[in-house]
Amino acid sequence: MELTELLPLEKWMELEKEIQARSGLASNVFDTEGIRITGNKVWANNLCSAIKATDKGRSSICAVCHNKLAKRATEKRQTVIESCEAGFMKIVVPIIVDGNIIGSVDACGLLPAGGEVDTVLVKKVMDIKQSEIESLCDNIAAIEKNSAEEVAQFIWEKIEAVVSEG
Repeated sequence: MELTELLPLEKWMELEKEIQARSGLASNVFDTEGIRITGNKVWANNLCSAIKATDKGRSSICAVCHNKLAKRATEKRQTVIESCEAGFMKIVVPIIVDGNIIGSVDACGLLPAGGEVDTVLVKKVMDIKQSEIESLCDNIAAIEKNSAEEVAQFIWEKIEAVVSEG
């Protein structure tokens, strides 16, 4: 089954926006190949926007993390909450239909409480000045572990409702 057989793209985008509005985390629905299925491009902070604006940033930071956590979520058949390579909290919730993983809903872009951006890695990957990274890091919000778990549960319940209706 394909994701769009379960819900039309517009409904998946509505879910992404609902997660963003509720949590402040950027949210995207991915297929099993790691491809975002909607055109929703709202980021939780300026640094993530800059990272995703370059092929190197997307492939060296975002894709690496998504692939690693999506694989773990698929293997465990449950939600995974961890930090990405740049230091941001990432939630990956698998979409399971009739025992098959057909994609995932991801939410990311806030720092774990007490965490910090790995500016050394970002500087190396992005090849930009430290001062520019620091400027992009202004006003990055944090999220407590229990709040991330609440967001993950909210996403899980939304997916379960969609699957049971589909």
